[in-house]
Amino acid sequence: MGRIIAIANQKGGVGKTTTAINLSACLAEAGHKVLLIDIDPQGNATSGVGIDKNNVDKTVYDVILRECSIEDAIIHNVYDNLDELPSNVNLAGAEIDLIDIDRREYVLKDEISKVRKKYDYIIMDCPPSLSMLTVNAMTAADTVLVPIQCEYYALEGLSQLMYTINLAKKKLNKKLEMEGVVFTMFDARTNLSLQVVENVKDNLKQNVYKTIIPRNIRLAEAPSYGKPINLYDTKSTGAESYRLLAQEVMDRDKKI
Repeated sequence: MGRIIAIANQKGGVGKTTTAINLSACLAEAGHKVLLIDIDPQGNATSGVGIDKNNVDKTVYDVILRECSIEDAIIHNVYDNLDELPSNVNLAGAEIDLIDIDRREYVLKDEISKVRKKYDYIIMDCPPSLSMLTVNAMTAADTVLVPIQCEYYALEGLSQLMYTINLAKKKLNKKLEMEGVVFTMFDARTNLSLQVVENVKDNLKQNVYKTIIPRNIRLAEAPSYGKPINLYDTKSTGAESYRLLAQEVMDRDKKI
């Protein structure tokens, strides 16, 4: 049965979608069957794998409103071993639409349960907010992975995110755990990046991944070509870093 990982941080621009796409692609490259679910109305985890988000028939929005089944909305074999449940701007209205839906926090969980056995990993890219969409993701997930940018305000808002995760665990999903923190946009040339890493390690009593994702021009370019980094530039430092992160995620499964 697939492990479900929500990738969340209410701060934008921290490498959340980049991590969702490339972790999914590297797990798929390693031979695992992966479903990437885009739960962000911006739809960047959809366009980032080469899907025209404005031209898809069914999206996660239709699934959440129960207007179609999750099986009907999944796009199969976007790349080898990688399927996608796409999103687009329509999802922006989901907050209001969910108000009248019974068990609205569990809609995504109920749908994912129908396909969970088909996948080794299900990766969810959450919106940069602590919204009902993010709550749905946390209710459905086994673990939450938090990307943190190596910048001065890295810890700002993290306590609120941790509070939300703990609240979701207490009220909605007793099995929810913290997958860990992964540092992104690391620049080895600056003392600030090094200080942020040390500061977070000192202040956060959570699993911190050994793999640190560097600030890398090839990583920044890849989405505009609709490709994950391991296919866009397989030998780049960005590709190697996400392969290492995928390996750490797989190694965690062996310990469970």
